[in-house]
Amino acid sequence: MISLYTVWYNYARINGAVKMAPAMAAGISDRLWSMEDIVKLIDDAAPKPGPRGQYKRHNTE
Repeated sequence: MISLYTVWYNYARINGAVKMAPAMAAGISDRLWSMEDIVKLIDDAAPKPGPRGQYKRHNTE
């Protein structure tokens, strides 16, 4: 959660003093990010699910 807040704080929030995001002021980014951009980064980094194996029925008796 701290990492998500840090990304939002630096890339998606406009700083009132400089009227741009801190990452834009530092020259790291050339545009203001949206939450959709941040969610896409998280989704791209998540491992993709593999195929499921065969179902094995357990005998409960």
